Amino acid sequence: MSIAGKKITVLKGGPGSEREISLATARSVVDALAECGAEVNEVDVVGPEFELPAECDLAFNCIHGTFGEDGQLQRILNQRRVPYTGAGAAASELAFDKILSKKRFIENLVPTPLFELLVVKEGADPGPVAMPLPFVVKPPKEGSSVGVHIVREEAEVAPALADVARYDAIALVEEFIGGKELTVGVLGDQALPVIHICPKSGFYDLKNKYPWLTGEGGTEYICPADIAPETTRAVQEAALAAHRALGIEVYSRVDLLLDEANRVYVLEVNTIPGMTSSSLLPKAARTAGIEFPELCRRIAEMSLRIRPKR
Repeated sequence: MSIAGKKITVLKGGPGSEREISLATARSVVDALAECGAEVNEVDVVGPEFELPAECDLAFNCIHGTFGEDGQLQRILNQRRVPYTGAGAAASELAFDKILSKKRFIENLVPTPLFELLVVKEGADPGPVAMPLPFVVKPPKEGSSVGVHIVREEAEVAPALADVARYDAIALVEEFIGGKELTVGVLGDQALPVIHICPKSGFYDLKNKYPWLTGEGGTEYICPADIAPETTRAVQEAALAAHRALGIEVYSRVDLLLDEANRVYVLEVNTIPGMTSSSLLPKAARTAGIEFPELCRRIAEMSLRIRPKR
């Protein structure tokens, strides 16, 4: 199957906190699909009432986070009988909710940090955190490290929980795992080369992920990661196990930690990973010999195979 001549609509923007990143992803994807011979349109999506062109062979989903990555968009496209890229509605909803995905990881023996949940909605008393310091506090349904705090002292607990409450009524508290931050792209049944993420300061938060967006921070990426071959295999196997445990179709990017004893922990799986010039999935694919237009073509063609137009 070839996408040459196919009418592909790139869905971009979205109503969530990652809108600007989505627009950057879409710019790159539009150029790549056009280079592969597709007829490309763009639709800026701000909610469920978006309109698609009369002829659309495939919707290429570039909307990160809320609405695009949580199953909402996928359900609408299912109802309209429009094929789309990436994970389906059920897998998207499961992966987007870090609480649901962690429970699925545990059920499938995928290694993941210990965790607890606190109610932080307005008026609620979250009570004490049972997890010993240091620990990580995050909202369960945000991407790009939005609202994530590494809490090292008791005085930092209340401000971190208050910040998470801006995004969700529940706070996810995880044990802090010191070590290397890693990520692995998954394309079909293939685990791509491991990337070691080395933020210039702090952890891999929004400013370090997207210095072009924030004007500060920055990160060095080592691909392939400088780790032993057997450790590489263990990391890739954990990434594939996480991808499969959530039932994700076509592609994803799995974020992991590697502690000082070379134990692997899966943090989360991104079903619409960034596809900008600085994004990690394209970096890993390029290391594997897959240039960016080819990556987009493979994603489109694999998606069409599992969701032929009805």
